[in-house]
Amino acid sequence: MRAFLIVVFTAITFSASAQILNVESLRKVTDTSGFSGSASLDFSLKRDKNNYFEFSTDALIQYKMKRHLVLWKNDVTFKNIAGNKFQNSGVTHLRYSYKVYPQISLEMFAQAQYNKVSKIGFRGLLGIGPRFKLTTSEDYKVYLGTHLMYEQEELDNEISIVRRHFRNSTYLSFSLYPTDRITVVSTTYYQPKLSAFKDYRLSSETSFLINIFSQFSFKTSYTFIYDEYPAEGIPNSQYNLTSGIVYVF
Repeated sequence: MRAFLIVVFTAITFSASAQILNVESLRKVTDTSGFSGSASLDFSLKRDKNNYFEFSTDALIQYKMKRHLVLWKNDVTFKNIAGNKFQNSGVTHLRYSYKVYPQISLEMFAQAQYNKVSKIGFRGLLGIGPRFKLTTSEDYKVYLGTHLMYEQEELDNEISIVRRHFRNSTYLSFSLYPTDRITVVSTTYYQPKLSAFKDYRLSSETSFLINIFSQFSFKTSYTFIYDEYPAEGIPNSQYNLTSGIVYVF
């Protein structure tokens, strides 16, 4: 299963809303030009003191032509807790990649997101930088990327706060293929503010994917996120364990 695509699934144990989108989990490794992508519809039902229902929809489209690659992803999550409906989070990401050399690509991206639980009313990102392929083996792949990123963030609280600054966004990603049906992907992001390196975010995601049949696979993923300066009342660390089925086209 050398060509793969990972999307976000229904949470089955712990639940936290990610603040850093793992773009590496979106890529489909293929030498074929044209369109590809995925679609996912997820549900989660829980009852303790309250009735809890979550519905999420994910869509991804990828287009590749020779040295050019374009990725677009849109995720929206809705939650209903004790009969109170509210829209929890959403993210739209657009990325363009141009292969300068076989091992080096130049990437540009734009992203917009909101996250009610993390009190992020709006966060907009614009970034550019190189991506390096560090291996040539087909049994495993390692990538390193580093980007200059402009961020504008508006917190959703009683006091209107708008933050504008530049960050570095560096990631290290590796993919392992133990068998034709199993894929393991792990990606770690480090995003410090350039004017104050003590203000940083760290995100790590590890995914385990098993091909079931045809275009369907089962995936389990664990994500950990740390934000040194989150919105007031939000914990520094969040984590998420998800599992489900993905359809790739």
